[in-house]
Amino acid sequence: MPRTWLAARGRQSEDMLTKRIIPCLDVDRGRVVKGVKFFDHVDAGDPVALARKYQDDGADELVFYDISASHEGRQIMADLVAKVMDQIFMPLTVGGGIRTLEDATRLIQAGAEKVSVNSAAVKNPQLIAEVARKFGRCATVLGLDANRVRGADGREAWEVFINGGRVPTGVRVMDWIKQAESLGAGEIVLNVMNADGTTVGYDIEMTAAVSDAVKIPVVASGGAGNPQHLLDVLTAGHADAALAASIFHFGTYSVGQVKQFLAEHGVSVRLC
Repeated sequence: MPRTWLAARGRQSEDMLTKRIIPCLDVDRGRVVKGVKFFDHVDAGDPVALARKYQDDGADELVFYDISASHEGRQIMADLVAKVMDQIFMPLTVGGGIRTLEDATRLIQAGAEKVSVNSAAVKNPQLIAEVARKFGRCATVLGLDANRVRGADGREAWEVFINGGRVPTGVRVMDWIKQAESLGAGEIVLNVMNADGTTVGYDIEMTAAVSDAVKIPVVASGGAGNPQHLLDVLTAGHADAALAASIFHFGTYSVGQVKQFLAEHGVSVRLC
């Protein structure tokens, strides 16, 4: 039985009671970057150094996305994942460029506790089932890049995008999350492209709709600018966890400051 799977099972009862705060490392060619709505990226630092910092700051988990792997058709950097894991003890979710069960296995072997499948899963939904069968639901994450779009009739729809937000699929968000859950996904990271990097707040409406439609945990992503935004998405948005990047990478707030704010407003979090 993989060590990471056992660790995840051991935390389930705690995770059901507490909300998780998760820094996100978007990595492009070995460097952490941060953009707005998935584009116009600027350098945000070294992934190994940032991982160590968030370990010290009391983050609950860490998410590592190789944001150009799918678009460039290459494998994710397992060696970099291993270097990150040498510095931290908290759970790591890794995504980007995972196209096969062998890709997922390589990352678990490098130290990841969970793997996040996105573009390849949309093209081949059975990939979710394959990962879940081998590593369990706890290790199988659906990374979902969602965008608010308008059709020719002017009506808004929530659409799934792939390849780092570059390619629309025509797949509806609400249909996809239910299918992914039925195939074995144990968690959803909902990346709302319209809000990403804007620091004006999460998409509360979409997050709440997704959270209420499935029985598995939902991690909100995209738009965090201050602690109030995280409070809003964890309460009104019904999210189980909040992922953030800009406010942490550039020192606007620390993980500890965000958790203290949440605790003061009645949200159960793990305080160091």
